Amino acid sequence: MDKVRGLKQLFIYCLFGVSMSSTLPVCAQQVRLDNLKEQFSKKNLFRINGGLAANGVFYTGDNSSRQPFMWVISGNVNISIYDQVNLPFSCNFNNLGNGYNYPTLPNRLSIHPSYKWVTAHIGDVSMSFSPYTLSGHQFTGAGLELKPENFPLKAQFMFGRLLKKTEYDSLNFGGIVAYKRMGYGVKLNYEKEKYLLGISVLHAHDDPESLKWKPDSLQIYPQSNLALSGEVTLKLLDNLTVNVEYGFSSLTRDIRLPSVKIDLGIWLLTRNTSTVQYHALKAGVNYLLKKNSIGLGYERIDPDYRTLGGYYFTNDFENFTFNYARPFWKDKINFSMNVGMQHDNLNRNKTEQTNRWVIAANLNIVPTDKLNCSVSYSSFQSYTNIRSQFDYINATNKYENQDTLDFTQLSQNVNVNIGYNWAVEEVRSHNLNFNLSFQEAADKRGGIIAPGSASRFYNLAASYALLFVPSAIQLTASGNLTYNKMAGMEMITWGPNLGASSKFLKNKMTVGVSSSYNVSSNSGIRTGSVFNARGNVVMRFFKHHTANISVVYQNRDVPVKPVASDFTTTLNYAYSF
Repeated sequence: MDKVRGLKQLFIYCLFGVSMSSTLPVCAQQVRLDNLKEQFSKKNLFRINGGLAANGVFYTGDNSSRQPFMWVISGNVNISIYDQVNLPFSCNFNNLGNGYNYPTLPNRLSIHPSYKWVTAHIGDVSMSFSPYTLSGHQFTGAGLELKPENFPLKAQFMFGRLLKKTEYDSLNFGGIVAYKRMGYGVKLNYEKEKYLLGISVLHAHDDPESLKWKPDSLQIYPQSNLALSGEVTLKLLDNLTVNVEYGFSSLTRDIRLPSVKIDLGIWLLTRNTSTVQYHALKAGVNYLLKKNSIGLGYERIDPDYRTLGGYYFTNDFENFTFNYARPFWKDKINFSMNVGMQHDNLNRNKTEQTNRWVIAANLNIVPTDKLNCSVSYSSFQSYTNIRSQFDYINATNKYENQDTLDFTQLSQNVNVNIGYNWAVEEVRSHNLNFNLSFQEAADKRGGIIAPGSASRFYNLAASYALLFVPSAIQLTASGNLTYNKMAGMEMITWGPNLGASSKFLKNKMTVGVSSSYNVSSNSGIRTGSVFNARGNVVMRFFKHHTANISVVYQNRDVPVKPVASDFTTTLNYAYSF
């Protein structure tokens, strides 16, 4: 009795207690300053919502590791104050243990007040200017966005701490060590009907005195960075658009190192000996000729390109892309295609170089409102050339050993889908669907497909659904066949599925049953079969209450093992408010 009373007290404490610690990772609120009266009216002072759920699972079968009975009771309550502050409470109990959560002081807090076209970001926030300058890096400080309507100039500003200092801890091997890093940046866009001009700037700087112990042995040094990005978009014609973006990053790896003077004739510059500069370029052309849409794209990013305004940068690659799209037959047929080529090792100083080709095409056909068809194809090819260092050491001329080891990965996919829908007035509705998919992959070495590396996968599925509209009775039938060939093995799995469902009591009760059977074989030898039967009843009553009961029976027949059966019954009740 005391134990039950203790559980009740703990449940109430979980739902309505106001204890504080630090488990919530993020808390962000947005306040519109031009609508304060409505936001902070008395009707929005408190809002409470939540729910309570109870589950019971009964199991009988041949799986001795499962418990014959398991129960779970869970509850949650959220208290909202002026729709700006949320206090969530939750708890759960079961025969394996219990737990609870309550609102805590967040370790990251942000607020985003806005007034008409002005929005501020205060606290622990993130902003993005360009993929080559500030790209989603979180900072603690303030940001400002100015986006006036019917005015061509848009502006964004930020200032704050990008990284907090983290001292070296010998007891935490592999832990993060960082100097305190501050940064500020600005992005300006000037957009007219025929053109757009944009520029973004980011400057970040580490404080070399912020750490007591210098982590030089870990190759962590105080850095500084100046990153710039310029963007131009031109609408040369009504159907021709050109856009170019250029990125530049000057990164000083160790600001403590001495500087050298660089004489440029007119100017005398000083530069840190550890400063490196990176460049990035992205360009695209889109042309609309009648109904033909044609696009060309190019992107190049220097090896090791990075800025202190992002966490991760993909660099050392050159991309070429082409895309084409056109509708046919009074827009009932749509065709699109994309082709791309990428390669790395731009400086030709790596022992390995990878070239990638990607091709994708889609064809959609909708001849009538009842029939729709789609066909898609994609192909991926990755070629890697590895050069041994000994080839360079032992070569007598630069033309020797050009292709010491080449490795190619090939992959292609085809998907065909056909759907047909028809109805007999408002009495019956029919749906027929057919799907075929094919996947192939292989590894090629020295121009020859490696033995055992090729694999092919086929999947064929067909389904039919019949809905009797007045009585809300639905019948479904489907079949599935998969064929997989790899490493000299041929695996086949096939089987039918049947199902039926209906609604009663003015759609408040839903009853459904289904069954499935599938058989598997490997190289003509049967490997097993599985039979499933399911039934469930869902009842909704008194607006906020839901009850559900489901029964599942499964029979597994594997040749080398005895036949196994499982019978699982699940009861569920849920209340929400």
